[in-house]
Amino acid sequence: RASERGPPLTPRRRLPRSDPDSVVLCLLAVDEEDGEDIALQIHFTLIQAFCCANDIHILRVSGLERLAAVLGESPQDGGAAEPRDLHCLLVTQTPHTDSWTSQGLAEVATYCQESRCNDQWVPYVALQAR
Repeated sequence: RASERGPPLTPRRRLPRSDPDSVVLCLLAVDEEDGEDIALQIHFTLIQAFCCANDIHILRVSGLERLAAVLGESPQDGGAAEPRDLHCLLVTQTPHTDSWTSQGLAEVATYCQESRCNDQWVPYVALQAR
């Protein structure tokens, strides 16, 4: 299981190295059953360190199925295709734009800032199934 998680996270690490200023939010998604995945936790620790060093907001969420639905991912139909790895999502801004023009993204940024003021460095949100 740990070996399945390593490679999907690798391509996501390339973007921040090339342009960390374009990343405005790092979303780390994990469900309870993933909590014991040591390789995933190591990746998360490294990603969090990078985000903190580059002033990138971090938000940890649970509810991978709900996250997939919010992102428009179709449910797996009999295992026909490998599901996309949604454990680490980077929200980027395009050059020369205000990254917080989206009301929802601005609210997430405010929540992250308020959480840090309350010594919660990686805020957590549980996505509820509908």
